[in-house]
Amino acid sequence: MLVLVVGLLYLFSGRTVRSQDATGSRFVCNAIPPGAEPGCGFGSTGNRVQSSSTVEDELRNTIIHLRETILQQKETIVSHQGTIKELNSKLVRCETAAESPPGKSRGQGSRRKEYVKNTMGDLPRDPGDTIDQLGKTMQTLKGRLENLEQQSVRLPSTNVSAGGVSALTPLPPELRELLRQRLGGLESQLLRKVDDLEQEKSRLYNETAAHRQRTESTLNSLLERITELEKSNNAFKSPEDFKVSLSLRTNYLYGRIKKSLPEMYAFTVCMWLKSSAIPGIGTPFSYGVPGQANEIVLIEWGNNPIELLVNDKVAQLPLSVSDGRWHHICITWTTRDGFWEAYQDGERLGTGDNLAPWHPIKPGGVIILGQEQDIVGGRFDATQAFVGELSQFNMWDRVLRPVDIMGLANCSAYMPGNVVPWIDANVEVFGGASKVALEICEDRAFDS
Repeated sequence: MLVLVVGLLYLFSGRTVRSQDATGSRFVCNAIPPGAEPGCGFGSTGNRVQSSSTVEDELRNTIIHLRETILQQKETIVSHQGTIKELNSKLVRCETAAESPPGKSRGQGSRRKEYVKNTMGDLPRDPGDTIDQLGKTMQTLKGRLENLEQQSVRLPSTNVSAGGVSALTPLPPELRELLRQRLGGLESQLLRKVDDLEQEKSRLYNETAAHRQRTESTLNSLLERITELEKSNNAFKSPEDFKVSLSLRTNYLYGRIKKSLPEMYAFTVCMWLKSSAIPGIGTPFSYGVPGQANEIVLIEWGNNPIELLVNDKVAQLPLSVSDGRWHHICITWTTRDGFWEAYQDGERLGTGDNLAPWHPIKPGGVIILGQEQDIVGGRFDATQAFVGELSQFNMWDRVLRPVDIMGLANCSAYMPGNVVPWIDANVEVFGGASKVALEICEDRAFDS
């Protein structure tokens, strides 16, 4: 500072020109104030006082300006130091938030969360979002430190030029190296945090995949067990040893065969029936197709005899099964001349022809047990409902031989239908109808 003041004094004193005349006398020439008379004379005492006062004012103003400049530069340095401290504190808070144990108190956690929210923002819960957020934070810190380094490359010097503007000197190498080290440390720490979060994310994904695999394995085991139980069919000794019970004359108790029929040019249908309903046992079964609800129907309605309908054409059958005992009945039909046969308990009781001759049985319909269909699969009439029990409903696409029918009736042979076999999985019941275990031959022998 002393050197600066001496330099200024020298600068301003240089404005005075000293000279000597030929006689050796010294003259002092001063600047003529505005409005004064021109000329150069001996400086009076007042002029010397005025010149001295002007120099002092200029020096005082210069010193004040230098002091203000120094204070401003000091404030700038303090601000830069505060920025560095703020970055350090943010890093510490980030490390503390990432490493804090889950048992911290609620108040401390909430205060930490609020403080972090005001400075760096809440970290997301999802590991992927956390990694992205930390990456953005790292880039922000890096950018701010680089800006700080660029802004602080030069510090103000105490040297002042002739115009009163402060000169700048390079930033000390120690401070610049410190900034580089701090920047590298921040980047490496954040990269370590990102790597830890990536590992945590991978671990969570592996645990989730393992849990999903265990769950799927358990579900598969349960499904396999259910399938085994369904196949073993604990309710019945074998899939065909059951009966369908329709105990009331209503329009909502019925059974349904899940399989449909192909196009057929002949058929044989056999079943066991047990009923004592009067008048008439009702409709043991019906088969309806789109456009013809009475494609095949077996019905005993009111005081009429049992009738067989094919394509809504009717043939009366000489059968009697309403005595409350089990009876085995079989009906055959062929499209050639519409020839039909009726068997009861293995004995052929009647035949006929001209029942829908040359008409093929249409495919894709619905077989209903216990109800007559007015539309395909529905619109039942309670007065036509079957009341009783039925079992062993089988259907073939050919005419069985009498010896085969006799074997089925006297339980000496078992031959499931090749079109509709009587098995538990193929029959479903509705409206209160039930499926009950039954060994038909033993039950029939008991009735006898």
